[in-house]
Amino acid sequence: MSADTEVPPVVEMTGITIRFPGVLALDHVDFALRPGEVHSLMGENGAGKSTLIKALTGVYRIDEGDIVVGGERRRFTATADAQDAGISTVYQEVNLCANLSVGENVMLGHEARTAGGIDWKATHRLAQSHLESLGLDIDTRTTLSSHSIAIQQLVAIGRAMVLDAKVLILDEPTSSLDRGEVERLFAVIRDLRDKDVAILFVSHFLDQVYEISDRITVLRNGQLVGEYLADDLPRGELVTKMVGRELDELTALASAAGRPIDRSGTPVLRAAGVGRRGVLEPVDIDVFDGEVVGIAGLLGSGRSELVRLLYGADRSDSGRLEVEGRPVKHSTPRHAIDNRVAFSSENRRAEGIVADLTVAENIVLGMQARRGAMRRLRRAEASAVVAEYIAALGVRPADPTMLAGNLSGGNQQKVLLGRWLATMPELIVLDEPTRGIDVGAKADIQRKVAELSAAGLSVIFISSELEEVLRLAQRVVVMRDRRKIGELEASDTDLDGLIDYIANTSEEAVA
Repeated sequence: MSADTEVPPVVEMTGITIRFPGVLALDHVDFALRPGEVHSLMGENGAGKSTLIKALTGVYRIDEGDIVVGGERRRFTATADAQDAGISTVYQEVNLCANLSVGENVMLGHEARTAGGIDWKATHRLAQSHLESLGLDIDTRTTLSSHSIAIQQLVAIGRAMVLDAKVLILDEPTSSLDRGEVERLFAVIRDLRDKDVAILFVSHFLDQVYEISDRITVLRNGQLVGEYLADDLPRGELVTKMVGRELDELTALASAAGRPIDRSGTPVLRAAGVGRRGVLEPVDIDVFDGEVVGIAGLLGSGRSELVRLLYGADRSDSGRLEVEGRPVKHSTPRHAIDNRVAFSSENRRAEGIVADLTVAENIVLGMQARRGAMRRLRRAEASAVVAEYIAALGVRPADPTMLAGNLSGGNQQKVLLGRWLATMPELIVLDEPTRGIDVGAKADIQRKVAELSAAGLSVIFISSELEEVLRLAQRVVVMRDRRKIGELEASDTDLDGLIDYIANTSEEAVA
């Protein structure tokens, strides 16, 4: 395991700053990558991991800072510049030509040639040699698409070696792999590390990060938290550094966790063994009247995958659902809406707000969808509903004719919440409803969730900010590595206890 800080970095990024309109994506971040090490880049959504990688690979131009590769200062204006500097990337979605053969993909642009053109026999022989050096023995003439994602990723790594990569970036390489495939990939990674390749590893699977990493860098909110030797950074400390601490304005909110919940009756929602092969191991979950059930875990733990299966946004292939004791099947979101289950996606721009519609049109959209195109809302009824939720949620500016796309992120989230509340649900699923919004809007939404729960509405609440989960929930379902590892009563735990529970890998802790 390489951990020698005296080894000169093959990549040194200093003071990297990238600005987007209205957003400081990276704020003077430093990052160093040394030959012969696996260096994991960790952080939650919005931490800046992808932005830093895109700066290193020439996708984004930096506004401030320096990139030095192999002792030479570089200014990347395109991905080809990074490849010429010996930097290759293998993405979660393999970026190869699935319709070509394995050998053609490995040697693309570097085929063996003679005076008469490409020598395909020699090309496939070279491809075979590169793949065998990675421990991969397959027929290079077979079509790439005929192989598993794991094999395709190894082929992509083989191509990177053809390009003589000194730096290999692996972005979520294990997200679609089973345990055996992960072990095979890790064997290849260790072999490359031993050959002095510098490997930047990005994953949300804590166990895998600690299994393969020599060093860990943590980003949060576009800023560098620190660089650490993996052996010197306990898992609980890593989680703490990733999620950070809440602001004082939010910690002052009254906790909802102490309010007792009657769980003696029939739950509003009961899921038994709901899962999907390759996406989520079967999960059991109950939600009772007026209860806020928090779902906690790091990004990639299966939080969103679970609620999307419950809502019918994705289809489960195991388990059963009940709503108010009635067996139901949520094959589509429409079925869930008909059963008075609402869902606010974490991706409010792509799956929530319709930016080109007004605030009023966005709020009544859910009501109109339930009624159908032939039963139009009366204008007076729609105006009353819109006025009610603009006032109740504190949407600013309070202008129903304003385009929703022109609102701040926090006010867009309030409009989206108003849309679903207008449908009068019995259960509302809120996936990261406070992500990326200012502290005032965040406090408004948290207060509203607590009020709705006290009034009898059941809520499933997901947030990367664990203090927020503990503040609002009576019960917390804990997820890790796409499975449920347990449940905690919010009143019986604190932030440190929850972090320890998420990070702990012992069988006793997850029993």
